[in-house]
Amino acid sequence: MQLSKYKIKRSKITHIFISHLHGDHYFGLIGLLTSMSLLNRTQELHIFGPAQLENILQIQLEAGEVNLSFSLHFHALTTSGIIANTNKMEIHCFPVNHRIACWGFLFKEKKNPRSVVPENARAYEIPSSFYEQLQKGADYVNKKGTVIANEAVTNANTIAKTYAYCADTIFDTNLVEIVRGVDLLYHETTYLKDQENKAKDRFHSTSIQAATIASLANVKQLIIGHFSSKYESIDPFLFEAKTVFENTALAIEGSCFKI
Repeated sequence: MQLSKYKIKRSKITHIFISHLHGDHYFGLIGLLTSMSLLNRTQELHIFGPAQLENILQIQLEAGEVNLSFSLHFHALTTSGIIANTNKMEIHCFPVNHRIACWGFLFKEKKNPRSVVPENARAYEIPSSFYEQLQKGADYVNKKGTVIANEAVTNANTIAKTYAYCADTIFDTNLVEIVRGVDLLYHETTYLKDQENKAKDRFHSTSIQAATIASLANVKQLIIGHFSSKYESIDPFLFEAKTVFENTALAIEGSCFKI
């Protein structure tokens, strides 16, 4: 329903990452999968999550006698490291400290160090088949043996972007090195500062603690979310977090963050 509301094409979704098996993080998954099938999806789909999730999905599909119209590939999260590679992205997972096994995810854009200036490359009669080498910084040697310096036909590329999702977690400074310097960090803030003890008991974090992680890791922007339903207004979360880390925003459904 939310994908339709915000006009997000289901066909753009090729990978789904599930951090842990608390209901608010995965109960909607089977509905999404069956909806995709009812819409006659044929594109394969990859799901990454705790190992038990594979059995849960299988039971749900078998109980409903559902034969998906597309290939579903499940990848169990068992250890930290690179879990997926696409043409544009490299995805890592890392454990976070929650009441049950829980994983965070780090998304790294893949980008060559140089970008080709086509008109310059054509002026030196460099074939397009060599462009990939130019993007990696190589010089070009033409048939006469003349070296065309890479800098003459390329520009330095923009720095690759990074996004980290810390899922549900207690305040844990071990995360600092994992998310250091990312362009965008999501960190949960279930409670306000005055509920720090409750946050610790329930393996969650406060607004101040999330902002502290962002500050220590020197990230560029922080998004906070997972607010407890006990609060009638979430504005105090933003106020508290900003006292520690100014560039903070609320994770409100429908918001779009450009990095």
